[in-house]
Amino acid sequence: MNLERLYESLKDEGTREAYAEALMELGEREDIVVLDADLAKSTRTEFFKKKFPERFFDFGVAEQNMFSVAGGLAASGKTVFASTFAVFAACKGYDQIRMCIAQPNLNVKIVASHGGITVGEDGFSHQAVEDLALFLTFPNFKVIVPADAFETYQAVKKAASIYGPFYIRLTRPKPPSVCPPNYEFELGKARRFREGAHATIIATGIMVHYSLLAADELAREGIECRVINMSTLKPIDEEEIIRASEDTGAIVTVEDHFERGGLGSTVSLILSKRRPTPLETVALGDKYAVSGKPDELLEIFGLSKGHIKEAVRRVIERKGYPRYQ
Repeated sequence: MNLERLYESLKDEGTREAYAEALMELGEREDIVVLDADLAKSTRTEFFKKKFPERFFDFGVAEQNMFSVAGGLAASGKTVFASTFAVFAACKGYDQIRMCIAQPNLNVKIVASHGGITVGEDGFSHQAVEDLALFLTFPNFKVIVPADAFETYQAVKKAASIYGPFYIRLTRPKPPSVCPPNYEFELGKARRFREGAHATIIATGIMVHYSLLAADELAREGIECRVINMSTLKPIDEEEIIRASEDTGAIVTVEDHFERGGLGSTVSLILSKRRPTPLETVALGDKYAVSGKPDELLEIFGLSKGHIKEAVRRVIERKGYPRYQ
């Protein structure tokens, strides 16, 4: 793989487009089959359908059936990619995923688009904000939230090369490119995108971009933050979390998801067991969002770069530093 050429081709694309590109290449393998539930245009699986129609199956608005069949195909030796919106995957298909994929540990890759409140105008009925909590509880599942298109392409290819169930969460908006041209995705490995000694921001998915913006602005105030892209939530990179705790003594987690059950909860559990550390979470509180523009929703519901900056100031104060203004 020529990483720099791949980077140039994907740096201006969305995560869904990168998924489509990876699927088209994987389709040369005869064991690859793709399933969708009436959303092929939105999830971008329509491109696989056009090229490999004999290995594409659309189930209509019947996500439960799709996941049951996905398990059956995987049990028959196929490598299955099943796609829909994240809210429908997690909330409508939960029992079938549990019984037909997770428990028998079958080779199904659930790649779901429209994660988080950045879905925007579709409103809370389509905003997946509990999906990570649900998938992280499944034994056998690996959970990935790529930061940009470049990482998405690599994560999809990696998932296809490893036996077992995966959940890969994509976004509706095109996230700005944040991974460097020589970036290589490794399952279970976090990556530092910025160094700093005062605090560490651990972010996932589209929120990596906003965390980097916040860190740049904080640096102009004299606050230097390490920024970590935690794209693999399961298996999570515990050692990188502990190193961040030892080096900076203060952690802020950032995610487009409920505060409970996602990245923040996972990091908190690790720190409480191994190295108690001041921690602040930037996430959706105990409420659903509303319809609106993605950036407006991030501001209103506490997920903007301004909220990240304030969380950093709070956590630095908690570890014994004077409050920065």
